Amino acid sequence: MLIGYARTSTLEQKAGIEAQRESLKALGCERLYEEQVSSVATREALKAAMEYARQGDTLVVTKLDRLARSVRNLGEIVEQLEATGVELRIVDLGLDTSNATGKLMLNVLGSVAQFEREMMLERQREGIVKAKREGKYKGRKPTARQQTPEIRQMVAEGVSKRDVAKALGVSERSIYRALKG
Repeated sequence: MLIGYARTSTLEQKAGIEAQRESLKALGCERLYEEQVSSVATREALKAAMEYARQGDTLVVTKLDRLARSVRNLGEIVEQLEATGVELRIVDLGLDTSNATGKLMLNVLGSVAQFEREMMLERQREGIVKAKREGKYKGRKPTARQQTPEIRQMVAEGVSKRDVAKALGVSERSIYRALKG
């Protein structure tokens, strides 16, 4: 059985999750698991997909970065899949861990992907330092602070802080900060 897993980092990436879903369905995935969480967060759908998969099944993802956040994390996932006899297929790389070549390429490309990410983050940090030095860096706009009146009103009406956060597209922590400030 082909089991599909799709993930985007934020709720705003609706097109991304839809594109992954369509690709996985077109490949014949009989069961789909999807979530919109950061790769560093607890990924319940990935956990559920891996628990559901049985020997002989294949976990399918469209891109490597949708599955793992680092080479180490990738290794852990592959190890768990191998322990249960489940193969891994990464569509955009044409990789399939059912053979030795696929396993080798997965490790090599996983290392390259992690290197690319680290380089991107380094360039981003350098750009921020330069922009701050030039007085151009302002950071992101404080979305929750701008919504403080709405937050206070909704809480006063008895809406839970969690529901307020969901409704306004901010974190629960931001709700508490807005109420405190």
